[in-house]
Amino acid sequence: MRSTRRCSRNGCPRQAVATLTYVYNESTAVVGPLAAFAEPHTYDLCEPHARSLTAPRGWDVVRHEGEFEPPPPTTDDLVALAEAVREAARPAPRPPADDQHPKDPHPTGRRGHLRVIPPNH
Repeated sequence: MRSTRRCSRNGCPRQAVATLTYVYNESTAVVGPLAAFAEPHTYDLCEPHARSLTAPRGWDVVRHEGEFEPPPPTTDDLVALAEAVREAARPAPRPPADDQHPKDPHPTGRRGHLRVIPPNH
């Protein structure tokens, strides 16, 4: 599933709800609702960082006055979630019923892109 966009501030784990754009020729920082897509030269911010943003001396800040809300899930998110649920609900394939070969005490298994590797003894 696609991960949610996170705040661009270093070390901030919060979900982004606003987008910061600098308009350099007007010396203005614009903080508005989260853009539909992450764009180069813009910064996604969580609500605390969006509300507390200050601009350099001589610059203006134009800030969205309403509530910053997280974006609703997109159809891509819902499709990915449905596929993950279907995958988890599938029964695991049964091993072949071949009793002629001794069983490996440390078998390796594979599921999707993951592989179980036995410990070294």
